[in-house]
Amino acid sequence: MTVKFGYGSPDQIRDVPTILRLAQRADEAGLDHVSLSDHPYVADLLEGYAGVGFLLGRTERLSAFVNVTNLPLRPAPLLARTTSSLSALSGGRFILGLGAGGAMDRITTMGVPEQRPAEQVEAFEEAMQLVHSMSDGGRPAPTKHYPIGELRPAAVPAPLIWTGSNGPKSLAATGRQADGWIPGRAADWLSDRYRRSRPIIDDAALAVGRKPSDIATIYNFPGSITATPLRRTRDEDGRWIGGSPAQWIEELTDAVLTHNAAGFTLFPRGAEPYETQVIRWSEEIVPAIQAAIS
Repeated sequence: MTVKFGYGSPDQIRDVPTILRLAQRADEAGLDHVSLSDHPYVADLLEGYAGVGFLLGRTERLSAFVNVTNLPLRPAPLLARTTSSLSALSGGRFILGLGAGGAMDRITTMGVPEQRPAEQVEAFEEAMQLVHSMSDGGRPAPTKHYPIGELRPAAVPAPLIWTGSNGPKSLAATGRQADGWIPGRAADWLSDRYRRSRPIIDDAALAVGRKPSDIATIYNFPGSITATPLRRTRDEDGRWIGGSPAQWIEELTDAVLTHNAAGFTLFPRGAEPYETQVIRWSEEIVPAIQAAIS
């Protein structure tokens, strides 16, 4: 198993110089991916797909994805064409991060109709099916929420799909359709959320003839990378709060070897500058974990 290491990029318009500098540094250091959020109803944030496309154009090895795509704002047939284009332009470095759509009260401010949760989950699974069918080797067909006409698949392989799913139905859809799962609310391998959720994905995968190992778990992992060790690296609720590079190395190496973690996306927290922490992550912590698990 190849473990993926990346980071969540700053995403405010005022942060553009830092965003570009960090991506180029991460690319040179050999990180696997960078992600941007998708909240286009917030004026001060970069639009996720514009940002991802630009970062892919400014880097050579780094993959990029929206963490996660706000599906109600992006009709799946057009999203499928967008993914094909970004994959072709980047040499296959685009990953489709996909969610059913949270914060519907904010989403509707963009002029889209409100969807009930059940409709959102149906559209979520149909979107993954359409991305596959509209990619190389597929056969596009109309679905309940996307009654497409005659369309040809693009001659581009389907991207990896990593979902940010939470409820039982969307977790099951992840097991049937996706390549990776990003646990919600930054839950990690020690959390109740993970222990309740992962079996739903695994059972759904088995029910359609897939192996549970086909769906990687990639953690959004917030925490502070400190210059010196912390006495406690987790809070009273058991959530990781961070520590020194050595403490991060120990924690994440165990997550891979003991709990089958398949990837991590760092979201720096705390007093240390964001850029300083991403550099420590990419140039000190990640190489040491890779050496320990190899």
